[in-house]
Amino acid sequence: MSKIVINTAREQGKINKYIYGQFAEHLGRCIYEGIYVEDSDIPNKNGMRTDVVNALRELEIPVLRWPGGCFADDYHWRDGIGDKDARPYMINTNWGGVVENNHFGTHEFFELCEQLGTEAYICGNVGSGTVQEMRDWVEYMTFDGNSPLANERRENGREKPWKLKFFGVGNENWGCGGNMRAEYYADEYKRYATFIRNYGEEPIYKIAGGPNADDSHWMETLMRNVSHMTEGVSLHCYTHEVNWQNKGKAAQFDKDGWYSLMADTQRMEKVISLHESIMDRYDPENKVGLIVDEWGNWFEVEQGTNPGFLYQQNTMRDAISAMLILHIFHNHCKRVKMANIAQMVNVLQAMILTEGEKMVLTPTYYLFKMMKGHMDGEKIDVDYTPETININGAEIPKISVSASKKNGSVTVSMCNVSLDSDENIELDLRDASFVSAEAQVLTSNNMTDCNTFDAPDNVKIKDLEVSLENGKLSLTLPKMSAAVITLK
Repeated sequence: MSKIVINTAREQGKINKYIYGQFAEHLGRCIYEGIYVEDSDIPNKNGMRTDVVNALRELEIPVLRWPGGCFADDYHWRDGIGDKDARPYMINTNWGGVVENNHFGTHEFFELCEQLGTEAYICGNVGSGTVQEMRDWVEYMTFDGNSPLANERRENGREKPWKLKFFGVGNENWGCGGNMRAEYYADEYKRYATFIRNYGEEPIYKIAGGPNADDSHWMETLMRNVSHMTEGVSLHCYTHEVNWQNKGKAAQFDKDGWYSLMADTQRMEKVISLHESIMDRYDPENKVGLIVDEWGNWFEVEQGTNPGFLYQQNTMRDAISAMLILHIFHNHCKRVKMANIAQMVNVLQAMILTEGEKMVLTPTYYLFKMMKGHMDGEKIDVDYTPETININGAEIPKISVSASKKNGSVTVSMCNVSLDSDENIELDLRDASFVSAEAQVLTSNNMTDCNTFDAPDNVKIKDLEVSLENGKLSLTLPKMSAAVITLK
């Protein structure tokens, strides 16, 4: 039996709701077909798929990043405003070489955000754009006065400015965003950021394009040169079955493939700790947030699909690995202020898959739905030394646990990584009196189980039996499962 002490009085920092953010790039069938279906028989509101929007609203998405990704540094915002029939086409050279008609642009993105009830995080074009182009976009979106750009927005159908909370200055400028040196990007960042004006009541939270995984030189250079001019620095870190060259298949893997992926999730802990140590030296007051705006599992594309569309299935393995990584974000919540899983629909570790009029919710969708209680909760101490599983020298916890409190209730999330054994668990709930406990579990009979268009309910949330008595809660956590307990 695992005995876990939850010290409800020991607060350890706020779990920012933006850690549960999403990402939608012009990539494959994420935007077109997945979200936007103009001139379609598929039910929609102003082009946004009704079924997809309704499902995503259940997640209470706090923030949505757009238009990329690599696409952002090839995107010119003026191509996506005004009369749709007059908008110029473009070739999406980053993802599959398909033709983009630019019918989903700035106005459509904010329409989506309003339907979802989420904050906007826009990533601007540094790689192939100009300073003027970026500053004009910000004015077009956010200025409420009388100016040519604000009036142009009005002529295009939007009288009042939008609320723009987050703005990213470029994307992966060490790679697809320009193949820049860190020192060169730092200078470019300062130039671009200077012209991101605050026209609205709330200052824009500016995010500098940060490192790829464990590139400490990039982080060091940014913190030394631009930390006084930015509110956040991004980080991109993906998870693979083995490594970038051997990503593995999303729904075809064996026991070794299961544990190998779980082991790779622990790389996120090392990467965040590395960058946190650098940020702490330059920013001891913790003013600059670490923004993990691309993370998730990246496997080989499904057989027969466009390699540039990054379409992959989603199994119990994805859900368990997501909880492990979200717990890492929780543990670093004093520095990690936002995270955006890649991506929301039809791309990589998606919440939703679509095929024509069909839609299916993935295990990762259900995992995010279960964990909503942590958003903006106060992280509380968990006293527990887990049994570990050694995978090629990497120690992964058999049971991972995180807890937070908010509005008089406590949320405890936990997962059982083991493929072989259930785990009896006793939670010792200190410094609090609870009268009720509800628990949900996400599990399946087989590690490769996934939801398909023909069988959409293979993996879904179920109630989990728990016993609460004298400040102690008992339950059995099934093998390869994720559970969330709500205590009141």
